Amino acid sequence: MPAPSDARALAVAAAGGALGAMARYAVDLTADRLGVALPWATLAINIVGCLLMGVLVSYVLARPARHLLWRPFLGAGVLGGFTTFSAFAGDAVLLADEGAWAVSAVYVVATLVGGLLAIWAAYEMGHALRRRRPVT
Repeated sequence: MPAPSDARALAVAAAGGALGAMARYAVDLTADRLGVALPWATLAINIVGCLLMGVLVSYVLARPARHLLWRPFLGAGVLGGFTTFSAFAGDAVLLADEGAWAVSAVYVVATLVGGLLAIWAAYEMGHALRRRRPVT
């Protein structure tokens, strides 16, 4: 199967990015309405995004020839638009600037450790499921 053109890959990444950004903004609006304080919505977004990336890595990348446009659509697009390193870094700096150094440190560690654990757990679960039944 031939590789998708760069233009097609860019188009699906852009479409996915728009969907991911809208989902992220919807979570931010919901968190604001519920009174969830900065930066916990961003932490949840990034950990959920890492969990979903683990599923993507486990399933779609296991058979890359079958899913040539899924990786740019879901990985770079949807999950890239949904998760955000810049908001994570900005939230950490704002907390520190407000004098909440301990909260900032907990947030940074929770984001990094939580994200890594989420992607690892989802990848391992997907890998275990693939061993039980073949991916079609």
